[in-house]
Amino acid sequence: MKKGKPKMALRVDIPATTPTRTITAVTSMLWEDLINNPKKGESGGGGGDHINRKKIQCAEKMIRSAFVELYRGLGLLKTYSSLNMVAFTKILKKFDKVANQQASPSYLREVKKSHFISSDKAVRLMDEVECIFTKHFANNDRKKTMKFLRPQQQKESHMVTFFVGLFTGCFVSLFSVYAILAHLSGIFSPTTGRSYVETVYPVFSVFALLSLHLFMYGCNLFMWKATRINHNFIFEFQPSNSLKYRDSFLICTTFMTSVVGAMVIHLLLRAAGFSPSQVDAIPGVLILIFIALLICPFDILYRPTRYYFLRIMRNIACSPLYKVLLVDIFMADQLTSQIPLLRHMESTACYFIAGTFKTHRYETCNSGKLYRDLVYLISFLPYYWRAMQCLRRYIEESDVNQLANMGKYVSAMLAAGARLTYAKKENHLWFAIVLVTSAFATIYQLYWDFVKDWGLLNPKSKNKWLRDDLILKNKSIYYMSIGLNVVLRVAWVETVMGFRFKMVESRMLDFFLASLEVIRRGHWNFYRLENEHVSNVGKCKAVKPVTVPFRDADSD
Repeated sequence: MKKGKPKMALRVDIPATTPTRTITAVTSMLWEDLINNPKKGESGGGGGDHINRKKIQCAEKMIRSAFVELYRGLGLLKTYSSLNMVAFTKILKKFDKVANQQASPSYLREVKKSHFISSDKAVRLMDEVECIFTKHFANNDRKKTMKFLRPQQQKESHMVTFFVGLFTGCFVSLFSVYAILAHLSGIFSPTTGRSYVETVYPVFSVFALLSLHLFMYGCNLFMWKATRINHNFIFEFQPSNSLKYRDSFLICTTFMTSVVGAMVIHLLLRAAGFSPSQVDAIPGVLILIFIALLICPFDILYRPTRYYFLRIMRNIACSPLYKVLLVDIFMADQLTSQIPLLRHMESTACYFIAGTFKTHRYETCNSGKLYRDLVYLISFLPYYWRAMQCLRRYIEESDVNQLANMGKYVSAMLAAGARLTYAKKENHLWFAIVLVTSAFATIYQLYWDFVKDWGLLNPKSKNKWLRDDLILKNKSIYYMSIGLNVVLRVAWVETVMGFRFKMVESRMLDFFLASLEVIRRGHWNFYRLENEHVSNVGKCKAVKPVTVPFRDADSD
């Protein structure tokens, strides 16, 4: 009798790269040990064929991703071949024109014969991937296959530009109406201003700072596109789902039009004599509407972008449990500039959860011990998350620079804590501590901004005190940007100058300083990605590495 070919035992092995996968892997291992292993002796090894259904689904998703990346890589290889042929043809034409010769035909014949140009192996492999994907992952539906393998980029619509202009005009008009109503009703006067500032100011400040950040991000997208910085490639965005600068401006103008419209309605209802407990619920309703839109499961209003944003925020909040990507670092840096926004969110949550919008007892939130302790926590969290990301990268890459970068965020935490304590205990000791910690943190941050993040201040560069490769032709812009970043970094000095303002003026000054920090971050973003484009883009991979979820069980 002929002996049959022995079957290869395969094991489904899902890498534990996220907390969810880690918990699933541990649970599955315990389940197999407690439930399946005792059955092996009874069933003659039949229990070994048991595979968790969830594990199979995860493995199928990983294999599908591997096929998508393989197809993308083959497409890039095909494009690389054709681009090299076009480039060589143009070089030969230029040579013939300068040397007054006709050398192109003979050289091109040899180049076209080369295997790199003439081979159709990449095309045949792409066809094979299409067939396999259609059969096993798309239920023989070729259109569905092409949606995965060749996602179509969104066409820029003139309607987006139209609505940007429309909402911008509405925002300007509504804000003018609001300014007139605020002046006539005297809501910012010393007698009635406290009530308005304590109730409405934190909520609308959240939306205003968020809208300003979206506007700065739209400016970043516009500048990156104008200077041909491939941010989609650097951040590993899907071109079909990534925001364009017009989309960012549309979201920003829609936000601000809605918020200023709510502010106008709020003033009109107050002037009409409605009770404050009813009118002051409007900001809370506005927050609930925007939260509902953010988590809306329907495929409307940029759902892929919204859900991608939520995944990034989850990765940041769970640092250092998730693998750190550049987009996670970028978003965590944005949060370090939005600490005032987070503190306003704390005030708003306390205001509505504690029910003080009905009683107007502001001391419930402002003077409570829990509230004051949470101020420290919220001020530390963005720096903590960023420090944990640096720690994760140090563990994975053994790069000492990551520890130095973590030190920058630890120094920022100490400076923030000292300033918060000084605001409560204004004495000479804490004043000295604030000066020392804030000055040290500022110098640390400025050095990292210019040398590490922007790649500037190189004394050996051919561009004096800049870097060798510059995107912008006008060098004076870089020098002005360095000066502007220094000025905006030291804005904290105002908090220790001892100026005395009334409640309304103090809140407006805080909002102004918070807005300056958001503008500084948007300004920082451009040069950060420019340096990534000219200096570190070689570290980026055109195709993501994908782990195959199967391995030989005998290798254990």
